[in-house]
Amino acid sequence: MKTSAFLYPWDVVGDPAAPARIAALGVQQVTLASAYHSTRALTPRHPRHRIVTAGHASVLYPPGKGWEGQELRPYAAGDWAPGDTFGEAAETLVEAGLEVHSWVVLAHNSRMGADHPATSVVNAYGDRYPWAPCIAQAATRAYLVALAAEAGARPGARGVELESCGWYGLAHLHAHDKIGGVGLGDAGQYLMSLCFCGACADGYTSLGLDPADLASSVRRALEPLWQGAVPPDSPVEKLLGEELAAATLEFRVRTAQTLQAAAVAAVRAAAPEGFQVLLHADPVAHHCGANAGVVPGHVLSLADGVVVPCTGSPGLLAPFAAEGVEGKVIAANLTVVSGMGGSPATLAKDAARAAELGASELRLYHAGLASDADLAGVRAALR
Repeated sequence: MKTSAFLYPWDVVGDPAAPARIAALGVQQVTLASAYHSTRALTPRHPRHRIVTAGHASVLYPPGKGWEGQELRPYAAGDWAPGDTFGEAAETLVEAGLEVHSWVVLAHNSRMGADHPATSVVNAYGDRYPWAPCIAQAATRAYLVALAAEAGARPGARGVELESCGWYGLAHLHAHDKIGGVGLGDAGQYLMSLCFCGACADGYTSLGLDPADLASSVRRALEPLWQGAVPPDSPVEKLLGEELAAATLEFRVRTAQTLQAAAVAAVRAAAPEGFQVLLHADPVAHHCGANAGVVPGHVLSLADGVVVPCTGSPGLLAPFAAEGVEGKVIAANLTVVSGMGGSPATLAKDAARAAELGASELRLYHAGLASDADLAGVRAALR
């Protein structure tokens, strides 16, 4: 199975030993971040630093001149990734015999939400989620599509993986996150992620719904969860009612699918022939986040394949494999950082199980964050 390891450019730039170390793992590819959200990352082997703090969402290369005059445009990185760190890292990785694909985070941008609050998802209570750009808004969609093309089709890259190409919502690995006091379950997460900005209100109206009444219904549906009066695993249909649940999902699926189609088309228009386009995806359509909820058959008709989160949930591969689409990549994403819930010791077994469920490739998260012991486990497994 073709295997790729995730990396940040700062894992490579300034560390001459990094490319050979990654190649020695036994991977054939690196999925290298070119546009990424704010983060605080460990660099346990770098000769110059141990912690990199990316203060805001940014592109890890100089933004193109086409953004000049645009209200929504990508932010240049600060001192954590000055200049063209993606390009520098990609060049040295290719020299080490590794194929490089870009890794682009789209609808996850706290800096945009701070500078342009109106772009954010607004929940049924009127609370804004500044980390979550609303993908129903025309200007935001145009920005995301253009970013996918520019950050995806970077020089040195032979493909792209688009993360957060869909709805983002309540769940967010935010600094000092303290929202876990009430168990909302899958349905509660969905209801708290429904957006009620002006663009989404127009979308609900187009389906014959009154946005204010819908918001009120969502608040009523959530009330039993706040009170602990119903199990957190109650389905959305039971809480909100089948008709409203179906209508909200119809609008959100349609909105996400048209964004995904536009993003994939924009990348292909900007990239050379044979450039691979994959989406990080979850087969449950109402799910939000880095692995956007999709309809498996639809996303496989658009893109060259998907990257599916499989640590603890390998069954998510099955709906994609069941489509039986020839030539499509179904990549199982396995965490190999022990401190983040991964298990390099069981990687060989987990990879074999993923293959049984339909995976054609592997993704390893994350070679830059992993300890020496974790990397040794990866090398042993891939041998």
